[in-house]
Amino acid sequence: MDPRPDTLTQLDDAVIRILAPNPSPMTYWGTNTYVLGTGNARVLIDPGPDDASHRQAILNALPHGTRLSHILVTHAHVDHSAGARALAQETGAPVFAFGDAQAGRAAHMDALARNGLLAGGEGLDHSFVPDEILPHGTVLDTPAGAIKALHTPGHMGNHLCFGFRDTVFSGDLIMGWSSSLISPPDGDAAAFRDSCALLMTHAPAQLLPGHGAPVKAPRERIQFLLLHRGAREAQILRALADTPMDLTTLTRAVYTDLPHSHLPIAARNTLAHLIDLEQQNRISATPKLSETATFSVR
Repeated sequence: MDPRPDTLTQLDDAVIRILAPNPSPMTYWGTNTYVLGTGNARVLIDPGPDDASHRQAILNALPHGTRLSHILVTHAHVDHSAGARALAQETGAPVFAFGDAQAGRAAHMDALARNGLLAGGEGLDHSFVPDEILPHGTVLDTPAGAIKALHTPGHMGNHLCFGFRDTVFSGDLIMGWSSSLISPPDGDAAAFRDSCALLMTHAPAQLLPGHGAPVKAPRERIQFLLLHRGAREAQILRALADTPMDLTTLTRAVYTDLPHSHLPIAARNTLAHLIDLEQQNRISATPKLSETATFSVR
């Protein structure tokens, strides 16, 4: 049975999960908010949406006399970051993240967006600004213990994972129930591969994702997702070998078992692969790379 919204689950001696009341096809049973530590000061990861009931559930989860010392945000999508500012104002805890909603974008993605060649931007929290910037590799000394910030773009340019003890809080990069949406210009298929490789070298015992249950076999899950992306890329190249196609036609050719209502989301992932393949000089886009281009194998 799926957990109910705003329920509290003690995952181990130092990690509590509080489920936000925002279930959907994109968020599964809702956003996971995590509270770390055992002393009179705790660390929070992902305050979730700007929802008063969830904010109260977070405060209720803190034992009497306990305060928040840090609010950490994996990335600036509204289901993860929108509740940060109100919670910071209520508790006095500063907000830490890699940057605002456009931080960490690859240069070619930024150029495509500036030139109006990409749409995207689903769910971005444009108002999000952290109090403190966390560059890759930063180790925070917190009351819960050392927490390492890992810059892991792919799902989004400003995405961070957080290493704590033998666990990595993986945000929306790696989840057990679904693959990650990669929607350009914020999503980046090449960066996703690199971030997966980074997590593999970090070798956590488990992943605690932004949505869904803990991932108890991280290496196997990451390898599966990389193989899945590789198979999708091969499908795209086979389809384009037969005939040039636009994005909508190609998505239908590749995602043959997907309901029609899901094709717009699938098209975002297809576009991410196409941009990656164009960067590798394996396909061409006519008249130029954009969402409305016609794509063909070189």
